[in-house]
Order: sequence, then structure tokens, then C-alpha cells
Amino acid sequence: MQRSFTLVFVSFCVGFCYGSSFPSNINIGGLFPKGSHENEVFHFALSHHQDIPRLVPQVDMVDTASSFAMTYAFCSQFSKGVYAIIGLYDRKTMNMLMSFCGALHVCFVTPSFPIETNNQFVIQLRPELQEPLIALIQHYKWTKFVYMYSSHSGLTVLQKILDTAAEKTWQVTSVNLDSGMDQTAFLKVVQDLEKKKEYNIILDCELERLNMILNLVNNIGLTYCPTHYFNGGMGSLQQEDHSFQKSGANITGFQLMNYSDENVSKAIEDVQGYNKRMLASYVAPSDLHSQYTGALTYDGVSVMATAFQNLRKQRIDISRRGNAGECLANPPAPWGQGIDIQRALQQVRIEGLTGHVQFNEKGHRTNFTVSIMELSPSGPLKVGYWNENENYVNTAVYTPVVEEFFGLQNRTYVVTTILESPYVMLKKNHEQLVGNDKYEGYCVELAAEIAKHVGYTYKLEVVSDGKYGARDAESKMWNGMVGELVYGKADVAVAPLTITLVREEVIDFSKPFMSLGISIMIKKPTKSKPGVFSFLDPLAYEIWMCIVFAYIGVSVVLFLVSRFSPYEWQGDDSDGEEGQGQGQGQNEGHTNEFGIFNSLWFSLGAFMQQGCDISPRSLSGRIVGGVWWFFTLIIISSYTANLAAFLTVERMVSPIESAEDLAKQTEIAYGTLDGGSTKEFFRRSKIAVFEKMWSYMKSADPSVFVKTTDEGVVRVRKSKGRYAYLLESTMNEYIEQRKPCDTMKVGGNLDSKGYGIATPKGSALRIPVNLAVLKLNEQAVLDKLKNKWWYDKGECGSKDSGRKDKTSALSLSNVAGVFYILIGGLGLAMLVALVEFCYKSRIESRRMKVSAGLQQIIDAAMLSSTLSRMTRTGSGGENGRLVAHDFPKAAQTLPCMSQAGMGLSTTGM
Repeated sequence: MQRSFTLVFVSFCVGFCYGSSFPSNINIGGLFPKGSHENEVFHFALSHHQDIPRLVPQVDMVDTASSFAMTYAFCSQFSKGVYAIIGLYDRKTMNMLMSFCGALHVCFVTPSFPIETNNQFVIQLRPELQEPLIALIQHYKWTKFVYMYSSHSGLTVLQKILDTAAEKTWQVTSVNLDSGMDQTAFLKVVQDLEKKKEYNIILDCELERLNMILNLVNNIGLTYCPTHYFNGGMGSLQQEDHSFQKSGANITGFQLMNYSDENVSKAIEDVQGYNKRMLASYVAPSDLHSQYTGALTYDGVSVMATAFQNLRKQRIDISRRGNAGECLANPPAPWGQGIDIQRALQQVRIEGLTGHVQFNEKGHRTNFTVSIMELSPSGPLKVGYWNENENYVNTAVYTPVVEEFFGLQNRTYVVTTILESPYVMLKKNHEQLVGNDKYEGYCVELAAEIAKHVGYTYKLEVVSDGKYGARDAESKMWNGMVGELVYGKADVAVAPLTITLVREEVIDFSKPFMSLGISIMIKKPTKSKPGVFSFLDPLAYEIWMCIVFAYIGVSVVLFLVSRFSPYEWQGDDSDGEEGQGQGQGQNEGHTNEFGIFNSLWFSLGAFMQQGCDISPRSLSGRIVGGVWWFFTLIIISSYTANLAAFLTVERMVSPIESAEDLAKQTEIAYGTLDGGSTKEFFRRSKIAVFEKMWSYMKSADPSVFVKTTDEGVVRVRKSKGRYAYLLESTMNEYIEQRKPCDTMKVGGNLDSKGYGIATPKGSALRIPVNLAVLKLNEQAVLDKLKNKWWYDKGECGSKDSGRKDKTSALSLSNVAGVFYILIGGLGLAMLVALVEFCYKSRIESRRMKVSAGLQQIIDAAMLSSTLSRMTRTGSGGENGRLVAHDFPKAAQTLPCMSQAGMGLSTTGM
């Protein structure tokens, strides 16, 4: 019983001491401008924190830009015994507040813009955005941009940007918005930015000034159209800002509050209800959407309530007895318990309306997460977030809400394209037509198919500058169809637009609707018809020369081995024709059939595959004949196999067959379209051949680049084979099928790429269009369209097929050389016969010892030969040989001869 009483007594004493040392009411000071939204939220937040200890407001409505007013209010509240102060400050008064807080050890909790300070008694609720802003600039890969700032909050951020720009070689243009930024001054700033071609703008200012700038842009109707507005402050993006998107610019900003959180939504409703009940002059709901500083003020009150509850639990004495009224003392007397309150505030960890609330040793907000919001047609859309651990994380996901989205959008989409055959062409009667009916071609029908599958209405517009799209090296501006998508002048691009890396960085592409590559176009060379002696073409001239030498060499070898081999000699009592012509070689009465002429005849007969009436008998001679026969078998077979192709095909001899051939020579110039993906391919290529070609093209004089594809084709046709044009294979194949049918594609494709349908970055059309292209590909609609516009409407197909049929039969020109050889051979034979006859006649005349003129010699020789044949016997001699009988000398003198001799008696005598 005594022990129980003792415990109760001790507990009572402890509770009494605890309650007496820690006040039940905590005076909280407030410094707010008159009619400020933060003052309303401050009272609302205090009404929600009625736990012990109870927070009691001590609010002064002051001019935060007046140093005197802020000093008087601060000292007044300090003399009233406030434990901490929450409020706003201005650039003109922040240094004064920092001094008082440090000297008196009074904590000042503020939702105002953060500043760089080592005063730990200033608790800054608003996070510093230098690091998130730098991360976003790096994510967007900006190297040139404008930073418009308010000197109240942007000087610290500007210094961080300039320090980073010096490291990364960024080009930063800074504009101070506090220097009387009315409509006239803003117009002057815009004109300067337009001259500098600045299209990326960061606006770091308070919400009121931000809305003023955007309204000026919207109301003035400037032709100057920035690409990207980035709100570097904390002003939230609203649905009403959709009107600013008419300029085609992207609008991005930071956001601390998660409006999808139930606690945040409930707090917004409670603030609106509180204002309706408490304010008689309430007109419109003053919610937490429009001014994020209200949400920071609410979290500030929560931080204070949590800190004092922790101090109460820790039984720390923070009484203000004897310390009031010492604000202006010299030297100032700091409050002894201020250090404890400052530590308690910095140690708070809560989840507030602005996310996780935590402070570092300097009183700055840390370990926070800020959302990256982008303004879309349906409202603000979260595209990523930033925190200290993960840096920037991209979370942009565009879901395909096809039917629902297009059912709500009552508008006609602009489809940009380019006049390029056969993709988009004007109809012959286009002057009499309007709208999309003026055009025809592959892409015209493709755009109609895509619109039918997706379900939207559209209007075709030809790009004004006639270019596909490239970035200017100096201004960094995009031209052509890509530029119209980037700057919001068009919604879709349906054209032969090549998918490249640099374009994919600024616009979105669908899956390729056509695959292709860079190819070479040259003028079709004249067909080389076979010559008179084209039958010699199957074998090279070197081979023909080797055959001739081989023929002579084999004949000589056969002659030699036949002379040395005893098996080639045969006995014969009579003098045969061969023996008489070549003489006895080894023994009298033996003959050898393989004299030099017979050896040549044997080799020729074997080569012509006609055979011969004589053949070698010795082993050595047969070896020579065997290898010669094998040689002739291979040669004749090879010749026969190639002869048909060389006689029946009219070949077109092309001066080049590949890119390597172009790079090796300098007689044929070659170039590409100026400002297209083909030129960009050669400029960026690291392959040696293409680097060599690019070096030639960029230094060629006159220039080898052309402004349009039609200009390149005309240059190929008029250059007489001295210019080659590098273009996409699809266009090359199309032009090859068009009259006058004088161009051709040579070699294979130099690369592999595709054409895609393009949409602006983040467009809701991207996924529906992509699905439509895939569906058209699976249904073979894309193949049907290509066959229709490339080959079905071709103008050279039938002409080429007829030419092929005509070349199946040989013409006289193909074999004229054979007839020439035949006629030449017959003439040569007659000439040789005449020479042989004259030679034989001279021999006969000498044998008859007749000295007469040529006519008499010929007559005598002919008469002698006739009488000799008449007196030959068919049965005399062995083996059917003819044997001539010797006539008496008296009988050999004939009357005609005698008369001739009488006429020449003087010379004969």
C-alpha cells in the first residue's frame, strides 16, 4: 500500500513538473502581406492542429518589401513571446530578417524562394530547383537557351546555370523580368531573341509574372514561335494554358504536389470550405492549385506542430520568462531556448501536401521529389520526376486511346507532304479541283488509308520550302517537313521521309512503311552489238595466241619424235610422194609419213576435231597426240559453252558497277540531294569508301549537289554518262520505269533504311498511326500500292521484254566473220594452187630443157601433165599406186612444141 502510494505521488510530481515546465499554448508569429492567400491557409492549418500544445497565432499584416515595417513587426512579435515565426519575405528585407533571426535565435519558417545562407535559424520550406533544372536541360540536350528570371528568386539559379554552362559550353542568354516588363519592353526582348534565333526558353519567376508573359505571347500573336517553354519555378500548369499551345511550343514545368493523393484532394476541399465560412468577402475559391506557397505554408504549420510535440515529449523547457522585450538591445540578447527549437524543427520528418518534408543542417529542404509535368491537350501530364538519389527519371507513357480520343477531338488534322513522284503528284486537272482531290500518288492513297483506319479527318498541305527536313548548322533550326512538325504547323507527315537518329530526337516515327537504301543512278549506256569477229570473244586474245603457239609447238615436237623414233620409218621400194617431197631421212628405201607438213596437218585435224588419214605408230608420237587431243577437248568445250552467250546477248557495258568504282575514278562526277538524308549519310559515315566519296563531293567544282530529285535526274540524262546520282533505291527504280527509259540502277544498295510516318514528339496520334501502318503491312495493302505506282504504271516494261525476244535469234552480223574467213580461205587456196602450178611448170620446163617464154612454158607443162596422166595405169604398183611409164625422148617432142621450137630456133640453137 505504501509502495503504491509512493508511485502515484512520484507520477503526480513528474506530471506536475512536466506540465509546469512546458507551456500548453505556443504563440506562433505570422508575417504576411495584406490579403495574402498564405494567411488564409495559415489560419486553416492552425485550426487543424489543436493538440497539446496548442498553437496560437500572432499575425501581423505587413508590407514585406518595407524594411521598417518588417523590423517593427518582427520585434513586436518577439516582445509578445512568440516561439517561432512563419511568413514571407522580399528580396529587400530578407537580409534584415536573416540578421534578426541569427542574433536573437528565433526560427523563421518561410515558403518564400530559397536563398543561399548558413543561418540555421531560417527554415526554408521551398526546395531549391537548381539541380532538377540542370538535369532537365541535359535531358532535353539543350546547348542554347534563354533564361528569363525574376531577381527575387532567380539569381541563385542563374549563377548555378552559368557555372554549369562554362563547363559544358552552353550558350545562355539571361533576361531579367523585373526591369519594367510591360508589353513594349517584352516586344523588344522578343525581337532580340528572334534575331539570335533563340527557341528554348526557361521562365523562372512567380506565377503572376509567368501568366503575364504567356498572356502577352498569346494576345500579341507573334510570328516568333519558341519551341519549348520551361517553367523553372513552381507554378503549376493549368488546363487554361492549352491556348498557348496554338503556337506549337511545348510547355513543361515542375510540380511538388501530387493532386491524385486523397489527402491533398481533401485538404484542397477543406481550405475552400473554410474560406467560405470565415471570409465574408469570399468570391471565388482560393485553392492550393494556383499558389503552391499555400501548400508550403500548410506543411510549415505541420512541421511546427510536430516539432513542439517532440519537444514536449522530450520534456525540454522552452519557457519565455524574462526574455521578452530584448529585440533592439545592444548588444542583442539571444533567446537561450531558440537552439532547442531550431534543432527540433530540423529533425522533423513528415509527409505533407508537398511530399516528403525534411531539412538538412542548413535548414534547406532535402530528400524531396519533384514531378515534371508537360501540358497536353487533355491537361497536365506527368512525364518524369527528379530526386537526389535517382536524378531525372523519364516516365512518359502515351497510351493508345484511339476511339475515345478522336471522338472528343472535333478538328481537322494537317498532313504535311512533299511533291515527289510517284508519292505525291498534282493531277492534270488540279486547277479545277480543291482540297485533297488535287493530288494523287502513293502517299496520297497511304494517307487516306491511315485516316480510314485511325478515324480522323485531314487536310493535305505541301511543305512550303520543298524540303524533307534538316537542321541548320548555325541557327540549329529545322526546315522542311520536320520543321513543320517540330514547330506545330502540322500534325502528321506522310511522305518519303527517312527515319534517322537526328530526326527521331525531335519527332516520332511509325514503323517503316517502305524499306530501301541508297543506290546509284547512271545514264543507260548504248548497247554494244557484236562485231564481225565476235565469235572470237568467248576466249581472250591471249588464249588465242597461246593456242597458235601450242599448235606450232606440238607439230614441231611430233615431227622431231617421228624422225628419231625407228617405229615411224617403213620400208618402200618405190619413191613415194612423201619420200620425194621430203627425201630419205635415215635409210634408203624407208619412208616417214610425219614430215613437217603432215605433222602440221595432223595437229590441225585433231584441233578441228576432223581427224586425219595418218596416225603416229610410235609410243612417243602417240603420247604427243594424246595430250594434244585432251588439250583440244577442253579448249573446244569451253569455247562452245561460251559462244552462244556471246553471240545472242547484246551486252550493255556499264562504266561503273559499284560505289567502289565511283570512288576509284574521277571522270564520272557523282552527287546527292542537297539537304536530305542521303547527304547526311555520307557526311557522317566512317567507312573509308564513303568518306572518300564525301571528300570528293563536298570539294567538287562545280557543285555535284542538286536541289531536287528531278534536277538530279535531268543532270544524269544530259551528262552523257559523266554524272551519277545517288538517291533512294525506290525512286531509282521508279525513274528507271519511266520514259525515255535512259537511266538505270547499278550495283546494290549502299545502306538499309526505311520511310516512316512522322508525328510531333508526344503526339497522341503516334501510336494509332503506328498501329495503322502495321495493319496495312499485314494486309498487303502497302505492296499493292507499290506495285500500282511503280510497275503497273511503268512505261518501259513491254519495250524491254520485246527486246529480249528479238535477241533469241542470230543475225548476219553475228556470224559474218565466219563467212569472211571462208571466202578468204578459198581465195588463199586458189592463190596457193596457182603458185604451186607455176613452180611445178618451171621445174618441168627445166627438165625438158626448153628455153622459151612464160606462155610456152605453161603450154608445155600442161601438155606434159596431160599426157602423163593419160599414160598412167590403174593396176600398176603395189597398194594401188600409179606408175608412170617413161616415153622415148623422140616421142616427147610434140608438133606444137616443135612449132614453138621452130619459132625459137635462133635462141635454141
